[in-house]
Amino acid sequence: MSQTTFWILFNVFVAAMLLLDLGVFHRRAHGVRFREALGWSAMWIALAGAFAVLVYFWHGRTPSLEFVTGYVIELSLSVDNLFVFLLIFRYFRVPSDQQHKVLFWGIIGALVMRAIFILAGVGLIRRFHWIIYLFGALLIYSGIKFLREENANIHPEKNPVLRVFRRLMPVTKDYVGGKFFVRQRGLYATPLLVALLVVETSDLLFAVDSIPAILAITLNTFIVYTSNVFAILGLRSMYFALATMMDIFHYLHYGLSVVLIFIGAKMLLSHYYEIPTVVALLTVLLVLGISVAASLLLPERTKVSAGP
Repeated sequence: MSQTTFWILFNVFVAAMLLLDLGVFHRRAHGVRFREALGWSAMWIALAGAFAVLVYFWHGRTPSLEFVTGYVIELSLSVDNLFVFLLIFRYFRVPSDQQHKVLFWGIIGALVMRAIFILAGVGLIRRFHWIIYLFGALLIYSGIKFLREENANIHPEKNPVLRVFRRLMPVTKDYVGGKFFVRQRGLYATPLLVALLVVETSDLLFAVDSIPAILAITLNTFIVYTSNVFAILGLRSMYFALATMMDIFHYLHYGLSVVLIFIGAKMLLSHYYEIPTVVALLTVLLVLGISVAASLLLPERTKVSAGP
């Protein structure tokens, strides 16, 4: 089977899964419960595992390991996106039965943006190899900056894209069911579209870190693209599965910082020493495992206000 055929079949699969998701399983808007979200999360992880096996028989051990490593990195970095999505939904008071719709269309936009970023990133590195050092430095800087940020905050009122949008398009005061646009003496956007816009711009910023991170593992465009797609497709269900437990993993923030710094160092050292993919994978898994275990074994103390 040619690689072109594989590209076509994979994208047909993704389109079919998205149509099945929105047109069948979530045709009627409803709040996604924990068990349902957990089932979908397990399904996406199982599909990613099955795809890794397929890559193993198609191209061998190394590309399969690169896919798994890229998938783990993208999925772990995406977990931090979930914290931001939660803050966005709280800020805009998005109804629980409409959150899936926002994430669905947000992920459609994310897939398009990531594809553009991946093609541009791979093309630039192959043409100008020194750019890999800029990406490495960016990841280390992001990791250090990430390490110093205790709490994630969003400030939609400072979002330049949102400011321009509000000037060009009037927005209704309240939500209108699951509609993004309504007609009220002209065309109006709803707060649901505003929340979607903030989700999209937030993901654009996350892509600046996540795409260079996986480019440190491989420059195989197909592996980079597919690992990104699987991580993004599983992001919605993971959000609903972890939404009520996000405060538990308070040390995961530090684990992700270490992962970014490690991957950045891997890029900077690539000319002098190539860290094997299996070593990178085990290191990422070890760091994430330690941060999750520390979060569970050392729960964050609840702040108690002092009495009179």
